[in-house]
Amino acid sequence: MNHSFRKIFHTISYLQYPLMLVAIFYAFRPYTNGFSSIWTDFNLVLIYAGLGITLSTLQDTSKVQNTLSKKVWANKKLSKFFLIFLTFFTFTIIGLGLYGMLSAHQGPFKNMSIGTLIFGIGMIGFLKIGIEMAENHGQDPS
Repeated sequence: MNHSFRKIFHTISYLQYPLMLVAIFYAFRPYTNGFSSIWTDFNLVLIYAGLGITLSTLQDTSKVQNTLSKKVWANKKLSKFFLIFLTFFTFTIIGLGLYGMLSAHQGPFKNMSIGTLIFGIGMIGFLKIGIEMAENHGQDPS
């Protein structure tokens, strides 16, 4: 029964791709409208990318998605470096989001702080997946 839930969640994780496509759409949208909605669009990029990253954390960590991932997670030194970088990046993003939410009273920066927090929360899940991938695929470097 546990295996079937893992497979269901792994299948749901593929919803990350449409969300990332929506994020890419909003990333390029300012170029088509003279940058009149750049702050709104950038906030939407953060929201949709954060949701996409969150869904990507539902994938099966016993499998590696591509050759580059396999090389990173199989090497304990590389995976440790990547996890340290990811931890710093994740908590910096969350810190910026919290700072923006608490310091900006209104306007685009207040809105962007919410998108930044959603992105940061997605990165927490991604960090957890990174830890699991390092544990599942790590080998001592030779």
